Amino acid sequence: MQPHPNVQAVQRALDEAGARVGSGEASLVRLLPDAVHTAAAAAEALGVAVGAIANSLIFDADGAPLLVLTSGAHRVDTAGLAATLGVTRLRRATPEFVKRHTGQVIGGVAPVGHPAPLRTVVDTALTGYDEVWAAGGVPRAVFPTTYAELLRITAGAPAEVA
Repeated sequence: MQPHPNVQAVQRALDEAGARVGSGEASLVRLLPDAVHTAAAAAEALGVAVGAIANSLIFDADGAPLLVLTSGAHRVDTAGLAATLGVTRLRRATPEFVKRHTGQVIGGVAPVGHPAPLRTVVDTALTGYDEVWAAGGVPRAVFPTTYAELLRITAGAPAEVA
């Protein structure tokens, strides 16, 4: 059975970026038995701390998409992040906005594999984990990586987001 096109796009983006895990091996998208729509569910399925889950959240930042890769251990402080980024209005994006800018659905949004690069912020709290897990394009797909690799493959900016 052929993987979902979103999973293929994410793996292609990882391959093109030369994405690696901490051991130096290539980052590979894995399919879990069931969909994991929350950081807690993903952490349980993978047997890792919830903080090691890199949630991919899309925000509407003054009308433009902003991808925030945040630790599953906390919530984004939208007012604080907006001030840090110099954004007037930062709010959770609608499902339609997310799909339009990422080609992916909420619960499966990956850090890569989008139709066009997105402005990205990576939560500095993820530095506390040797390995972090991110969504792979659909709600049951995930891949391992590191904080440094998330910054590199997304051209993201480090920030405190909570």
